[in-house]
Amino acid sequence: MRQQIIESLSKVQKWVEENGYKGYEPFDGLSSWLRPLTRSNLFAERVLQQLFRRSPINLRPLLGVQPKESTKGRGYMAYGYLIMYKITKENTYREKALQCLNWLDHNKSSRYKMHSWGNHFDFASRDGRCPAHEPIIVWTSLIGQAFLEAYEQLQMDQFLDIAESICGWIMDLPREHTPTGVCLSYEANSQSSIHNSNMLGAAMLARTAKYVANTSYVDVAHSAMQYSCSRQLSDGSWWYGEEPMFHWIDNFHTGYNLVSLKCYIDSTGDSMYRDHLSRGLQFFKTHFFEENGRPKYYHDRSYPVEIQCASQAIETLAYFAPEDQFSLELAKKVANWTIENMQDQRGFFYYRIYPIFKAKIPMLHWGQATMYKALTLLLQQLQ
Repeated sequence: MRQQIIESLSKVQKWVEENGYKGYEPFDGLSSWLRPLTRSNLFAERVLQQLFRRSPINLRPLLGVQPKESTKGRGYMAYGYLIMYKITKENTYREKALQCLNWLDHNKSSRYKMHSWGNHFDFASRDGRCPAHEPIIVWTSLIGQAFLEAYEQLQMDQFLDIAESICGWIMDLPREHTPTGVCLSYEANSQSSIHNSNMLGAAMLARTAKYVANTSYVDVAHSAMQYSCSRQLSDGSWWYGEEPMFHWIDNFHTGYNLVSLKCYIDSTGDSMYRDHLSRGLQFFKTHFFEENGRPKYYHDRSYPVEIQCASQAIETLAYFAPEDQFSLELAKKVANWTIENMQDQRGFFYYRIYPIFKAKIPMLHWGQATMYKALTLLLQQLQ
């Protein structure tokens, strides 16, 4: 297993670096020259975006969508390099991590003084539009975790400064105030209440608070966790969001919730939500995987099999491995299945598997960078 992971990491790292950290993303379809045909109609834009997302054939080279650098991809690669540096003590990994982090520092959103990051493409959803480079809490918080990991390992103060800047941006976000906690908004310009983004933001605040004298970070993080934990379903799962149009339960967003809640508990010592964590992890382990380790996208159906679910599942399970042997064994099964069935001989991981075909499109953050980070975390546990 160790050797299989080392070889897989070497292949995907080579692919990412040889492609200059550039690639496609599932939701980049609005960058196509077909977009004017939508006449700025939100539904038509969503249809066009889903055409690119769901097509088993990569339409992007034919329809004007270019591979580009991804801020979240850089964040995931930086985190993976840092874990490899921790494992091997090889300075090459340290230097690659620093290069990615410096790139992120210079490529933060220009629309805000404090550090934050967003998509490099326009995005349309049921909730409305999000323009390119408009930061969102999901990307900002996940990238922020890489800066905190760098600070913890390298003790370089500039990375803690950036983490504080990120927390400043999060603290300025709109919040939904309820009798059972607040929900940090998905975006800065309007309130959008989503569980995984709320919990990711709370985890970033809590982990940073370990190193800075700012009790308001912990207060807001606690209230955010109260919001999401009080709305956990009786079986241990979470809806994506509380509005009826967000009533689905999927693999990788559940993984975000679990990692974030554990990060919050570990960072603050607050055990109030430990039972919610245990029930959530049990639901995750029993509903999102086939017997052979193949990850499921939704809790109640097998297809599509998506690389983001595989990567976040490995990361989540590796995160719980030190205290749960079953999580470690399941992470190994998922990693083995994913490497055997979704990694191309050229090094990159496929995007999706459907019942009768594979979509072999090489996404950048959604597949390569996420798998790189996930496999390094699993390798760390196998050490």
